[in-house]
Amino acid sequence: MKLVYLDNAATTKIDNLVLEYMHKSMQDNFGNPSSTHQIGRQAKSALETARKNIAKHFNVTASEIIFTAGGTEADNLILQNAVTNLGVKRIITSKLEHHAVLHTCDFLADEFSVKIDYVEVTETGAISQDNLEVLLESSTDKTLVSLMHINNEIGTILNLENVANLCEKFNALFHSDTVQTIGHYPLDLQKYSIDFITGSAHKFHGPKGVGFAYFKKGFGIKPMLHGGNQEKGARSSTENVHSILGMDKALEIAYQNLSKDKESISYIKNYFIQELKNNFKNIAFNGNSDDANNCTYTILNVRFPVNNDLLLFSLDMHGIAVSGGSACQSGSNTGSHVLSEILDDIENNKTSIRFSFSKFTTKKDIDYTILKLKELLN
Repeated sequence: MKLVYLDNAATTKIDNLVLEYMHKSMQDNFGNPSSTHQIGRQAKSALETARKNIAKHFNVTASEIIFTAGGTEADNLILQNAVTNLGVKRIITSKLEHHAVLHTCDFLADEFSVKIDYVEVTETGAISQDNLEVLLESSTDKTLVSLMHINNEIGTILNLENVANLCEKFNALFHSDTVQTIGHYPLDLQKYSIDFITGSAHKFHGPKGVGFAYFKKGFGIKPMLHGGNQEKGARSSTENVHSILGMDKALEIAYQNLSKDKESISYIKNYFIQELKNNFKNIAFNGNSDDANNCTYTILNVRFPVNNDLLLFSLDMHGIAVSGGSACQSGSNTGSHVLSEILDDIENNKTSIRFSFSKFTTKKDIDYTILKLKELLN
């Protein structure tokens, strides 16, 4: 059976060059980076070199990068520090955020009485800039704005510069979950007034279980994990050296090949859109995921004019891996919280599938997927 992987927004295949690099690190850098002997110092040196390399991609200093176990931990570390360490009393976010943000906001509201305000969103999943400005000027409480750059389900792109300028105007802190951005779009943090971002290696062909949080220089960090003094006291736990080096290598490869990969993936996505339109009547694209200017080139969220609860399962039985929403909520029977916000009940009851692409996706993968969709739906 042919296997087709179209769930790259959930995770990506590790690049072979990354695997080779990590394997060599496992052989060479086996010391504990906190140990003072020469083997430990060698691991520490490799770790800090990776930190410097990663920081350069975003035009920041190495001291502003904190290694974590992934994007979820990074979001938690940032949001909790904003409240417990930086005096934030109010968080403005949207109901389209990843649960790493939404559930953390719920926790902070319950535990610390933080006020949570939700900015209005349009039917395409875009943030209402006017409403955001109204919310920012409505209170003098110290505020953090937390809005993801690229939505992980529908791919809508936030205008970072506009939001950053609004936050600066009203003296608010700005956190953006950039997990779907890193490795796919350049991000110069000297151009925007962004205080915090997050990254996760497995979204750009690196290993799972490793990521980073960016804290703009000048912010102290209280750890969520206690027991050691790793990451300059920001995160207790022996660093995952081999995965961190793998993340560094994956990011290097991603940004070296950014233009070429974007062109090839965009071609695949556009070809898929056209084939869907040619073969299926009355399909729709959730958010503006078919709009090349306002959606990432890696995600296409398709709404079929039927309610077929078994479509995901049936595609899987034919070797096609796709998603109905975020992989983190795949065990939920409540559906996509993102689509529930932007679709009415009738449209939300139809079957939607998120297809997401990578540099490894081929035209033959798309042709096979169209063939099986026709068998299952026509």
